[in-house]
Amino acid sequence: MNNRIKGIHHITAIAGNAKKNFDFYTRVLGLRMVKKTVNFDDPHTYHFYYGDKVGTPGTILTFFPWEGIQTGRRGARQVTEIGYSVPEGSLGFWVKRLDENNVIYNKPSAKFGDEYVSFLDPDGLKFELTVPKRPDTREPWTIDEVAAENATRGFHHITITSNKMDATAKILTDVFGYKLLEQEVNRYRFVTDAVENAAIVDIVEIPAEIAGHVAGGSVHHVAFRVENEEVLMQYREKIVNMGLNITEKIDRNYFYSLYFREPGGVLFEIATDNPGFSVDEPVAELGNGLKLPAQYEAYRNEIEQSLPKLA
Repeated sequence: MNNRIKGIHHITAIAGNAKKNFDFYTRVLGLRMVKKTVNFDDPHTYHFYYGDKVGTPGTILTFFPWEGIQTGRRGARQVTEIGYSVPEGSLGFWVKRLDENNVIYNKPSAKFGDEYVSFLDPDGLKFELTVPKRPDTREPWTIDEVAAENATRGFHHITITSNKMDATAKILTDVFGYKLLEQEVNRYRFVTDAVENAAIVDIVEIPAEIAGHVAGGSVHHVAFRVENEEVLMQYREKIVNMGLNITEKIDRNYFYSLYFREPGGVLFEIATDNPGFSVDEPVAELGNGLKLPAQYEAYRNEIEQSLPKLA
């Protein structure tokens, strides 16, 4: 079991205004700011990590907020929806909360027997709050306005929109160990039994859909979870043997990772559980300070001055 893909590790998306993003995810959705750092390739841009108390894989949503970036377009060759798990009986609370905060949302609906509410974040990124058939027992992060009986538990699923799903499905099943569970019209649900949660990938197949454009309000990539670096490199070998291009191992400070573009066009990452988000600050203080990659520490004053203010 330890050498398997263990569902979703994190999802990284693109935002516009940093303060709007910070306020929405910490205040409206009630997520914890787990890590406040900068983009490895653009140190004058934040990299925000939101999640649960300790930043457990399967709860981590990250953003690159680029001020003034153009709005993206949902379409084929993209992750087009992010599903969060919420408790039974909580959707009424969320509908009221979204309404009170002027969030665009749709009335509750259902798919695969799960009731859900979909909404858009301030940049147009699409989410679904889903009540799973089997209760999600993960301990939530809570704030005064979002108590445990309503709080998100972490990821439930992602949705990939594809013109032709076969090659993407082959990566999920033949490499990542997922199985096709069920189908509703043109939506196919793949699951892994390696973990209980953050274990679902839906593929929606729309042959005529035009390709999406990744920009503001878009998912940049989705990362799948492995135990450690040894397992990570085993998956690298598998992907190389399929004839796909994949990066060398990259140290992201809080995990080690590989990136490759699956044949359907979505950027996939494989990321390790180790070393975790408490490697450079204690759990009680996660997200409080600005943490910089070592190569940028000498430029801290300049970087701090250039980053948008969040307070």
